[in-house]
Amino acid sequence: MSENTPLLAVRDVSKRYGSGPEIITDLNLDVYDGEIVCLVGPSGVGKTTLLKSLAGLHPITTGTIHIGDRIVNGPPEELALVFQDYSRSLMPWLTVRKNIAFPLRHLKLSKNEIRRRITAALTEVGLPDAGDKYPWELSGGMQQRVAIARALAYKPGILIMDEPFASVDAQTRFELEDLTRKIRNDLGMTIVVVTHDIDEAVYLADRVVVLGGKPASVITTLDVPLCRNRDQVATRNESQFAELRTEVLQLIRTATEQMTQPVA
Repeated sequence: MSENTPLLAVRDVSKRYGSGPEIITDLNLDVYDGEIVCLVGPSGVGKTTLLKSLAGLHPITTGTIHIGDRIVNGPPEELALVFQDYSRSLMPWLTVRKNIAFPLRHLKLSKNEIRRRITAALTEVGLPDAGDKYPWELSGGMQQRVAIARALAYKPGILIMDEPFASVDAQTRFELEDLTRKIRNDLGMTIVVVTHDIDEAVYLADRVVVLGGKPASVITTLDVPLCRNRDQVATRNESQFAELRTEVLQLIRTATEQMTQPVA
């Protein structure tokens, strides 16, 4: 794959459920190897529908989605998902170690390799000693770290996250944002995040993709030229951060107004 070839390519994708109206139409999106892309837009615009289509959980109506040179027509093996609700994502009757091992079963790995992956993943998310605990013994933020560790142990090429920090408090959210960027920097992983939080999108992303319309498509894509090593205090105090935040907010407000206008 050349440097200018997207790892994830969405081409003219439309999606409707049954005979209902289109939710997404003629949507095009490129995600490149090793970048973080955040998807934002008005509530109800179709962000999660797009995410599930990218993950092969919902068949698209028209168009194509490629990962590398392969068409996505089901859940790709090189992709992992982290959902918002960690309480439903983790199995409370299994230890942290067994939760992480669960999706690795079909990979036909040796016990030593599974053990090694679990240890490496827990270390990466800052929970090296939590393997024998149960999810209910951990805080919400720690449980979401376990959910992320489970995805990392799978060694995906692309990590997709759906509102991954919406269920935790503000301080924990900042810590998990920094963890996400650390994972990208340490592992070179490609990450796509759906979020309603504009500040989070600007802080996390290399590019912010704004969705709008009814049915939805990409309104614009904004580069985020902030430094690679970001800081929750210093970065958020930069004038460029404020300018980008304002630009994204205005785009979403305009898109929201257009969505609520009566059809002529």
